[in-house]
Amino acid sequence: MKITLNGKETETECQTAFEVQGKIGNPKDIVILNGFQIDKDCKIAENDILTIIRKGAMPSEEELESMMVARHTPHVHQKLKEGKVAIAGVGGLGSNIAIMLARIGVGQILLVDFDIVEPSNLNRQSYYIRHLGLPKTFALKEQINEINPFIKINTETIKITEGNVMDLLSGYDIICEAFDKPDQKSMLVNTALEQLPHTKIVSASGMAGYDSSNLIKTSRPMKNLYLCGDLENAARVGKGLMAPRVQICAGHQANMILRLLVGQEEI
Repeated sequence: MKITLNGKETETECQTAFEVQGKIGNPKDIVILNGFQIDKDCKIAENDILTIIRKGAMPSEEELESMMVARHTPHVHQKLKEGKVAIAGVGGLGSNIAIMLARIGVGQILLVDFDIVEPSNLNRQSYYIRHLGLPKTFALKEQINEINPFIKINTETIKITEGNVMDLLSGYDIICEAFDKPDQKSMLVNTALEQLPHTKIVSASGMAGYDSSNLIKTSRPMKNLYLCGDLENAARVGKGLMAPRVQICAGHQANMILRLLVGQEEI
């Protein structure tokens, strides 16, 4: 019968997934059948998708892609691979969003930030002690390359202003606003809506402190603008930015970006 094995169409006389595993791998390998990791043997059928993953080994680009496809919802990977997302600000929101987008295989990501990694960032941002003093764009690109070295990461270590929004961010399907300061958020959103009217914008407001996770949500105040957060809890004296709620909001933004890339515009 014909199956897709590790991304390639293959003829096999095997009747079960573990039979195939025994021919090309060993019992410790991970076996994924039609998107689901199995721990008990299963029969295989014509046109099934079977992926055998050897633990601890770096696969080729083709093999890595087939493994990601195996764990994704069917027919999603190609759309993500073709996606282009610009992330403006790679602090608490942006660094975590970038990591999530890399893990789902978004094909091209732009990281824009002028700042360096400092100790106070470590409470919520996706950086480590080894990154202290490095430009955030450099440190984040390094991490992404350790997750998926085959996606394209562009970086701009520069401050975004009204004057360079068009030059920096045109050509991307989605702009992810991930700034800390409200005036910078509104500047980017308003400028992008005016200068890039066909680009989707995913922004955030209100994720400080440790109030209920359930207050954070995604809304759509305008056709091309999506807003994530509780819209109330800004950072202030007595209410700082903490990893759980920041990452919950980052998850909302990343999931909305995912939905947009696969053509789901409704919240």
